[in-house]
Amino acid sequence: MTARFKQPVSVLVVIHTPALDVLLLERAASAGLWQSVTGSREDDEALATTALREVAEETGLHTTADALTDWRLANRFVIMQRWRGRYAPGVTHNTEHVFSLCVPEALPVRLAPDEHSAAEWLPWQQAAARVFSWTNRDAIRLVARTINEPASTRCIF
Repeated sequence: MTARFKQPVSVLVVIHTPALDVLLLERAASAGLWQSVTGSREDDEALATTALREVAEETGLHTTADALTDWRLANRFVIMQRWRGRYAPGVTHNTEHVFSLCVPEALPVRLAPDEHSAAEWLPWQQAAARVFSWTNRDAIRLVARTINEPASTRCIF
């Protein structure tokens, strides 16, 4: 049997309401580590497909690609040592592509218990302060800054 490693290409999906309440998930194996939806690309799937799959797997929310906003932003960062065993030997960096999903209100979610132990909707400022990664913090701030501008992004969930 061949070992299957995660690709060092992932998505981060900031799920938010029009009022900029942001959904955060607490990692099951790492109490206190809060994040938006994240996940690695599988095979050669399109990044939007990865984003939709991860949203469904981690929250139980199902939507379509036209509801996503692709920020056309990719962040490269060092993979934390505790998670490097999931990747092929020698892989030390990941490239994360930023998406967002506007939902009409703070919706109940169904967590994947092997991945997350809690979910919470927070105002964007509190969410940005709580997440553990700088890429997630910056993505939340980007979404908030843009939505607060005239002609803000649409919410078509």
